[in-house]
Amino acid sequence: MMKLTRPLLGLLVLAASCSAPETPTGTTDNTGKDAAADGLDRTVLPIHEPTPASITEMDARNAKAPAAWSVTAPKNAPNVVVVLIDDIGFGASSAFGGPIHMPTLERMAQNGLRYNRFHTTALCSPTRVALLTGRNHHVNNAGAIMELATGFPGNTGVRPQSVAPLAEILRLNGFSTAAFGKYHETAPWEVSVSGPFDRWPTRSGFDKFYGFIGGETNQWAPAIYDGVTRVEPPKRADYHFTTDMADQAINWVSAQQTLTPDKPFYMYFAPGATHAPHHVPKAWADKYKGKFDGGWDALREESFARQKQMGVIPANTKLTPRPAQIPAWADMNEQQRKLFARQMEVFAGFAEHTDHEVGRLVEQLEAIGELDNTIFFYIVGDNGASAEGGPEGTYNEMMALNGIVGKAEQMMDHLDTWGGPTTYPHYSIGWAWATNAPFQWTKQVASHFGGTRNGMVVHWPQGISAKGELRSQFHHVIDVAPTVLEACQLPEPRLVNGVEQRRMDGVSMAYSFGDPKAAERRTTQYFEMFGNRGIYHEGWMACTRHSIPWLLMKNPPLSEDVWELYHIDEDFSQANDLAAQQPEKLKELQKLFEQEAIRNHVFPIDDRRSERFDPRIAGRPDLMGGRTKLTVYPGMVGMMENAFINVKGVHHTITAEVEVGERTDGVIICQAGYFGGWTLYMKEGRVRHEYNWFALERTNIGSAKPLSPGRHTVVYEFFPDEAKPGTGGRSILRVDGQVVAEGRIPKTQPFSFSGDEGADVGRDNETNVSLDYKQHENAFTGKITRVTVETLPVTPQ
Repeated sequence: MMKLTRPLLGLLVLAASCSAPETPTGTTDNTGKDAAADGLDRTVLPIHEPTPASITEMDARNAKAPAAWSVTAPKNAPNVVVVLIDDIGFGASSAFGGPIHMPTLERMAQNGLRYNRFHTTALCSPTRVALLTGRNHHVNNAGAIMELATGFPGNTGVRPQSVAPLAEILRLNGFSTAAFGKYHETAPWEVSVSGPFDRWPTRSGFDKFYGFIGGETNQWAPAIYDGVTRVEPPKRADYHFTTDMADQAINWVSAQQTLTPDKPFYMYFAPGATHAPHHVPKAWADKYKGKFDGGWDALREESFARQKQMGVIPANTKLTPRPAQIPAWADMNEQQRKLFARQMEVFAGFAEHTDHEVGRLVEQLEAIGELDNTIFFYIVGDNGASAEGGPEGTYNEMMALNGIVGKAEQMMDHLDTWGGPTTYPHYSIGWAWATNAPFQWTKQVASHFGGTRNGMVVHWPQGISAKGELRSQFHHVIDVAPTVLEACQLPEPRLVNGVEQRRMDGVSMAYSFGDPKAAERRTTQYFEMFGNRGIYHEGWMACTRHSIPWLLMKNPPLSEDVWELYHIDEDFSQANDLAAQQPEKLKELQKLFEQEAIRNHVFPIDDRRSERFDPRIAGRPDLMGGRTKLTVYPGMVGMMENAFINVKGVHHTITAEVEVGERTDGVIICQAGYFGGWTLYMKEGRVRHEYNWFALERTNIGSAKPLSPGRHTVVYEFFPDEAKPGTGGRSILRVDGQVVAEGRIPKTQPFSFSGDEGADVGRDNETNVSLDYKQHENAFTGKITRVTVETLPVTPQ
């Protein structure tokens, strides 16, 4: 049954009354007055409950109880939904002229507003913390992804207490709150049963969380948390995480509105798609069969023409040329073209499938009568399209994250299954560049719009009368939170949970809802990622591209970077570098960048990438705290890499005390999964160890005879060839002190095993490290007393 929607609200003009730091550069003040229309002081959260009056009547039968007190949202406050798609470029979706059909996005755009000058930070975690707090990413201590945190302010990976998330602000103002999908805002050493959980979703303002904590997940076998509890996904043949999270979101909002129809909700819906691995049912990929055979150069030109025709870019926009570091399609051989075309077919299917699942959520909001009264942000990308797959893409993205470049000849055997459960794929850099049309560069390159400009649609029928219009004011992801507060008639709080708050860096976009020509209120914005940096100010952009994501080479000194200058108000795509013509303007903006960098804790700049996966190199906290020995027990599963002894390429032993019967089977201990890791297990009574190098090379050793029934001590030992990441080495397996097997591992994974699969004792959850046992059916059938993992000094062999 359709329910009556809350009437159209009037937007508040928010004024200043706060002793917090000065208003950030390039914004207006978003702090509200102490007293809201309902008489409550919502600038101090939690809202103080009234002191009850004393009652003199002794007998309750003769007394009247006062009205119950509770915090409720402002009258007529809308619901809020924020959808954030992962790793997709400005020129990918059909709503912004791209080749990928996204009908839900188109529908929302036709009944709402498209923003074509909306920006992100150029990388996952930084964009997410900025989106959910309204503060710049370095202010959130998220200068890069959480897994690359360092010891410097601006990069510690720990959100300050003075930066309350939007979810907490809304929750304390009477909203129901929930997050589904990817989070990637929790420091890696805080992802364990020991917490602290302060920066997990359910301690960051969300009543409900269902999703994954890290940066990516296997869509076919995800590592899911419900709240703070690790849970296994439903076991069904057609399982896909995006569908699962959509089911969860639909169920939650339906129940929430059924039980509390007058209570508004805030939902953050952030699929792992379209971040690698590019996993999608084959039928979705096959819809694009043959559509990319012309290659990335042609695709980019076709998208550029559509963008002009649709009016989503100005008529005078120039298509920026292909950088020399990206190969021409014409130079690809037949084998490469066949592989690369399939890569893009799978990605396109993945994106359309994701939009379909967003569409199911939209349909349910409509069915329960809440769509029109929901301010719905559909953000098409947390950064530009990703070039992290390298020049030829990769069938296993973990190789690229470890700095190993894939080759087409390695991948041809996986062509027919690309995007399925036996692949963990990422497309080649040419497609990333093509789907960032008309801009230069890609994800991670924060200096140019190919890394930072993403399409956004805002849909709110009860609050926005314009339909199908374009907005071109310059805005940034930090502007979403202030926009929500203004739409919900809420002031920006000055005190949250007893902590004085740093003011939001963002500025509300609500002024643009009714006026396409309104003067933009974001006049200044800095950008920085891995040394790629820039500054926007009053229609101009100064920037320097310091590093390239896929080139494994020593970067030049920061002081030698060459800066560029663009008049963005007249040059939409950063095509005309004016640095030589206007050196004084460039110097002015460089000085402004330095000021903003210092104010936001951008300095010192750190341009290291994969090597920072190692906490010893990065200088961040490590849950192991320098320990060299860890004893684990049955039932300890899902221990993430940063919550486990680092055995990659070092001398180490794994000692398992077990009790076995006749023909004992199953996993004693393992780390990671099908796409790389190691496992100590038993099969038909024989003890075995397998090292899995990116699912391309496997080294398996084992005892010739079954173990006799009873207690045994099993020891695996690895001796590295040399002290460097990725080294090979010798492995030995002993039972009760006797050598039962030996072998050589040619090479090891240097920096990381998995995006989110951890170490498990007594089973191998998610995907199976070894093909010698089945996924989900590998629990140890004997008894494990304890397992000790120990790293040791290098011993000459």
